[in-house]
Amino acid sequence: MLFITQTDLLKKLHAARATGLYERKFQQFVRVPLLIVDDFALKPLHPPHDEDFHDLIAARYERAASVLTSNLDFSEWGDAFPDNRILGAATLDRLRHGAYRVVIEGDSFRKPKPMPENSENTVAKSGKKPHS
Repeated sequence: MLFITQTDLLKKLHAARATGLYERKFQQFVRVPLLIVDDFALKPLHPPHDEDFHDLIAARYERAASVLTSNLDFSEWGDAFPDNRILGAATLDRLRHGAYRVVIEGDSFRKPKPMPENSENTVAKSGKKPHS
């Protein structure tokens, strides 16, 4: 199993391409039994990353399990491929085929911390603690 953000996955492929190790790194991602890609479509995919992502999904298609997480509704996933809608449609078609969709609704678990009530713990706008 491998858990990785979309950004980190594409950075690793890009770095491997720059060092002549692209195919080796690509095959590592293809062969992992369960690939979990977090934050899909958080950032749009531009060439060559859109092609890399499509190729990876296509290579894993019906061979290995892939999980994608996203804060976007599935209907918005095509927007991740702004430069090549056809490539996006082909990628999403492979992802959707035989897929289970789990929608989690509710408030974020990343809640802001409450402001301290004690003025000794607050920092004034100047960046200094207020004098007592």
